[in-house]
Amino acid sequence: MSDKNREGKRTAREKLAVEREKQKSADKRRRALVVGGAVVAVLGLAAVIGVVAANAGKDDGSEASGPVVAPSGAQGKDGLAIPVGKDSAKSTLTVWEDFRCPACKSFETAYRPVIHELTNAGQLKTEYHLVTLIDGNMRGTGSRNAANAAACAQDAGKFPAYHDVLFDNQPPEVDDAYADNGKLIELAGKVDGLDTPAFRRCVEDGTHNAWVAKSHQAFNKGNFSGTPTVLFDGENIYQDRTMTPAKLKKMVQEANQG
Repeated sequence: MSDKNREGKRTAREKLAVEREKQKSADKRRRALVVGGAVVAVLGLAAVIGVVAANAGKDDGSEASGPVVAPSGAQGKDGLAIPVGKDSAKSTLTVWEDFRCPACKSFETAYRPVIHELTNAGQLKTEYHLVTLIDGNMRGTGSRNAANAAACAQDAGKFPAYHDVLFDNQPPEVDDAYADNGKLIELAGKVDGLDTPAFRRCVEDGTHNAWVAKSHQAFNKGNFSGTPTVLFDGENIYQDRTMTPAKLKKMVQEANQG
């Protein structure tokens, strides 16, 4: 074989080797792109799932749009507490309640008489904060609508009586009966002087819906475990298994003497 032929074959082999290396490099880049794209897709999907999970159960605010209108006489931070009793009372009970909450009704049934006794005697001031926990857990708007109606009753100076009526007539937890404003207006007939055009308009317009939403946000920020949350001197006395109405009365009386 001539030197010329040998040189030609060597050059061809070298060119072929170069082409193979180019092909390998191209294949490697292509595989990298495919894998990278798959990773990006997975990460993107994970991000979407994370956003969905993070927003699960959150109120988008569509049901509580509009200005925050606090009911007449509301007190405390951001005007989120409805006070019952004299401002001069030495002791304060803070109650977070949901009108759809069965445990809240149980608390009211057991403790209402002594709370009324102490507030009427000027020994205790009770601050009510309204929550929509059951709406989120069971779905519906009954907690919110009832809370708005209670705030409307506060505007009319009838909150304590209407508050009690709502708990006395509380539907089963799974029954969102309080979502019906007609039902809330019907119950107002049990409170002398409450069923007025102004009250009806307030209920039907959802005047205090945004205020109720803000109250529930404050409940969430408080990291409370549930409703009712009942605080006396900063302590959640509802979690005290030894607590009784008589013990609460004694605690208030002793605090007032101190």
